[in-house]
Amino acid sequence: MRVCLLLSAVAMAMASCTTPPDRDTPTRAVVADSTLPPMKTFGNARPQPPQGSNADIAGDFMALHFQLESGRSLETFTRFEGPVTVRVTGAPPASLGPDLSRLLQRLRSEAGIDIREIRSGTANITIEAVPREEIRKALPLAACFVVPNVSGLAEFKRDRRKAKTNWAQLERRDRLAIFVPNDTSPQEVRDCLHEELAQALGPLNDLYRLSDSVFNDDNVQRVLTGFDMLILRTTYAPELRNGMNRDEVAAALPRILARYNPAGAGKPRVGMEPTPRVWINAVQTALGPGASPNARRAAADTALATAREQGWQDHRRSFSHYIVGRMVQVTDPAQAERHYAAAMHYLGNSPGDRLQAAYIVTQTAALDISRGDPAAALAKLNPAIETAARAENAALMSTLMLLKAEALELLGRPDQARAVRLDSLGWARYGFGADWAVRQKMREISALNPLKGSDGQI
Repeated sequence: MRVCLLLSAVAMAMASCTTPPDRDTPTRAVVADSTLPPMKTFGNARPQPPQGSNADIAGDFMALHFQLESGRSLETFTRFEGPVTVRVTGAPPASLGPDLSRLLQRLRSEAGIDIREIRSGTANITIEAVPREEIRKALPLAACFVVPNVSGLAEFKRDRRKAKTNWAQLERRDRLAIFVPNDTSPQEVRDCLHEELAQALGPLNDLYRLSDSVFNDDNVQRVLTGFDMLILRTTYAPELRNGMNRDEVAAALPRILARYNPAGAGKPRVGMEPTPRVWINAVQTALGPGASPNARRAAADTALATAREQGWQDHRRSFSHYIVGRMVQVTDPAQAERHYAAAMHYLGNSPGDRLQAAYIVTQTAALDISRGDPAAALAKLNPAIETAARAENAALMSTLMLLKAEALELLGRPDQARAVRLDSLGWARYGFGADWAVRQKMREISALNPLKGSDGQI
């Protein structure tokens, strides 16, 4: 299960539910007339191709399909057989239809899945749009979630304790329901569609070791990546079928991946080690609801200590430094900067790492602006904005653009600042939703002006 764990309005988020029997239920980490510019939306997707070796991807495939987020093992492989139908019910927001259509088209063209939307009748996958409060009543820690063998929230509430809704007892996929909020930002609704529909079709697990995937509890990736599409394409390869065991699936993967991802055949295996539960628990405590400030800080320190003990040199080590940096930024900006520098140090140049770096830039650029160094901020912001755009993360992109506008103001270029700020607002409406949320983000970034006083944090 995924739940939202937010450091800030655009910060990275992740988690897992721990309340049985719903702990194995995949979820995603929890617009009126406006005087602002019209909302902007993304065009054609630009996913980066998978970066790893086929040997590593095969290992990831097995871990994603044969284990639940709780750590519970699955005995058999499951998927849909034949064409898949999708139906939207409830009270969907206006943005849901276009975003769902784009997603279904990508699944057809990139993953080769025969999937289409229907307007009436019983669908294989029902997407029910309901108020967030209704989702929280059903699963308090969930922002959105997917359940097998039901077609609506009322049916789930009635049957939630029955074997039919237990993923571990599933033998095939015929009918599932996805529950998404209808009173949040368009980006959050779209993010739920991508993750929950992907899990309805394929993997039920999330792995922190994956930097370029929505199947990762850190919530950095918001839309299905090239890696994700390869995983889904492999899931629906003709060599695989419902009921296969672990050994049977593993034996079939080399040939399937050689066909679908020839570029990965000659790459050496990296073999990234699993993420220990102590680190996962520490991250969830640091970022999740309910913990005191002291408990959050202690958990963040534990996550970083664990990352060091594990000898990690990857995005998980980076994320650990990032979390501690966010914890101390108000009280000790200099220490926060050291952690952000360390976080950047442990990132490579893969698509996932570049996106994580863009999140770090929101903090380092804010510190630059607050101390009157707009040139340093501007140098970081331009590449980060392009990264956020390619990842279709409007909340992150608009934040970076608003920072850029503030930097331009401090450089004495008000006309350019005004143009960038205006351009950012259409993306902010998609990323943050309501006018009040957009204006709040604008005020936060405007307050970074050193003449107004700031703690350098957004």
